[in-house]
Amino acid sequence: MYKRKFDEIPTRDDISMKQAVEKWLEVYRLRRKFDESSIVAVWNDLIGSSIANRTQNIYIRDKKLYVKVESAVIKHELTLMRKQIIGRVNEHVGHVIVEEFIIL
Repeated sequence: MYKRKFDEIPTRDDISMKQAVEKWLEVYRLRRKFDESSIVAVWNDLIGSSIANRTQNIYIRDKKLYVKVESAVIKHELTLMRKQIIGRVNEHVGHVIVEEFIIL
């Protein structure tokens, strides 16, 4: 007769690791900070390495993405791409986290 080990018996309250982390982020209200830090971490991929290398500071406050750049040419280029950048950032996190894009 075949017996299953206790650890192998599936239960109804088993959840995946992803679901557990998502639940943890929601319960402790860390989702917003997690999304903001992930945007800063992948800024190079979102915007491109040539512009990202000339970016000095990035932060999000009150649904506004603040970016400080070192040259006027990059500032102008970012101004032209404002809507695209907001779309890419919100697409990356999966919901609206940035409504305005401010270049310093």
